[in-house]
Amino acid sequence: MHDEASAVDIPPARMTSPVASRMHLRLLHGMRRPANWLQLVRFGLVGGVGFAVNLIVYTLCVHGAGLDYRVANVVAWLVAVANNFVLNRHWTFDARGGQARSQAIRFLLVSLVAEGFSLLLLTVFVEGAGIAKIPSQALAVALSMPLNFLGNKMWSFRAAAR
Repeated sequence: MHDEASAVDIPPARMTSPVASRMHLRLLHGMRRPANWLQLVRFGLVGGVGFAVNLIVYTLCVHGAGLDYRVANVVAWLVAVANNFVLNRHWTFDARGGQARSQAIRFLLVSLVAEGFSLLLLTVFVEGAGIAKIPSQALAVALSMPLNFLGNKMWSFRAAAR
């Protein structure tokens, strides 16, 4: 006789792909290396400078030039991303030995994804939550930082780490 109740109590086997397992192991291994934590601190410092540059340019565009807050976001992002590429390439990831052009393209692509996420958050904060524009920009940029770090560490400047 088949007992259906016992079959329901058995959880299904967890499915993980080999790619997901490798990425998980790589992430865990990376968290054990002090050099990676130093890179994260440097990335945070560069990000802090970029954050300040972003907010200053954004504020000047919104309040000084009277630009729409979304246009100001893109202008501020362009200035900050150029600044951050140079600082991250030379100081955070010490990737001067790599090809600057390919690093710049990858950095730009990672930054575009993070900017898209940031712009989405900015719009939600301003339009949906009614938060003031400057604090919304600060929050959106801060929340996109982890995405930016992982993308740049694992892709943009990866050749220098190997």
